Amino acid sequence: MRRSAFCLVVLCLLGVSARGDQVTLKNGDRITGTILKVDAKPDDKTKTVLLIKTEFAGDVMVQWDAVTSIVAPEPLHLMLKDGQTVVGPVTTVDGKFEVTTATTGEVAAPKNAVVSVRNDAEQKAHDEEAERLRNPHLLDLWSGLLDTGLSLTRGNSSTLSYTLAAKAVRETPRDKISVYTRAVYATDDTTPPNRTTAHAIQGGIRADLNLSERMFVFAFTDFEYDQFQHLDLRNVLGGGPGYHMRKTANTTLDLFGGADYEQEYFSPNPPLVLTSTTRKTAEIVVGEEFDAKVNGRTSFSEKFSFFPNVSNTGEYRFQLDASAATKLKTWLSWQVTYSERYISNPLMGLKGNDQLLSTGLRVNFGKAKL
Repeated sequence: MRRSAFCLVVLCLLGVSARGDQVTLKNGDRITGTILKVDAKPDDKTKTVLLIKTEFAGDVMVQWDAVTSIVAPEPLHLMLKDGQTVVGPVTTVDGKFEVTTATTGEVAAPKNAVVSVRNDAEQKAHDEEAERLRNPHLLDLWSGLLDTGLSLTRGNSSTLSYTLAAKAVRETPRDKISVYTRAVYATDDTTPPNRTTAHAIQGGIRADLNLSERMFVFAFTDFEYDQFQHLDLRNVLGGGPGYHMRKTANTTLDLFGGADYEQEYFSPNPPLVLTSTTRKTAEIVVGEEFDAKVNGRTSFSEKFSFFPNVSNTGEYRFQLDASAATKLKTWLSWQVTYSERYISNPLMGLKGNDQLLSTGLRVNFGKAKL
């Protein structure tokens, strides 16, 4: 009799274990499987979802707002808003999650106090990623994009124009490195001879170092070539302090200012300018950089920099870059880009501003930081 009772208890326990974790939704539906984690949705950080691995449907993602109850016989790691992490089996009683911890016994937490939930495997992966962020190698954590734009005509007209832009970013909680470049090229051979109608290349490197949660310092060097400004090379080297005005998962706004040293080398522009021109000046730099995820598919970025000339007061230049991109796939987007460069003192006979509007495909790699 005792053996039969013991077997019955064992079978009941095995039955509970076999059922695994259970998630109950607002509409009364129940999902059984293994809870992996509760975290921000990968393609839309504004939404929080629960990921549960089921036997027949695979990984199922449900809105966290739709979850009313969790029963998990195996330990889960719950991070709370106050920074506390509690670990243990979870049940739901009167709308609160009750965690049976090994050290402090029962801990109850309302659902709105829970920031994230992870099982042992997901928590281990999260801790390893956090450690990698604290001590990354130089080649780790890079993400980036490649923008392309192409226009081609044949027949009564024969033209070719393309734009190519690339940016790579390596960001950690402590610092950020950005490498960027853009090229524009266009030709027209409708009537001989073949003519180049646009040819410009820009690029640079910038490094940011966080001094605190809000304050940072930056250093940069930029390079620029523009055939139709007769600009053989513009090299700018500078830096200064900055301030994270807003920094969330979906929106960042940085303000920055400082000083730089600019070198410009111009080729002759006959018949108005017959000799090469070299300028070396000191400048102030002030600007802002804004990035936002409008929704799960669309993002917008913009950067404006203003350079008043200190060596020759009254002269200045500015740079504006803005782009919007809509995801077609995780790694592929359609982008629209606007760019403008202006100098108040171009060579005689030339215009001071150059504008670019292009659209085309964007290829992304790494974790989206852009």
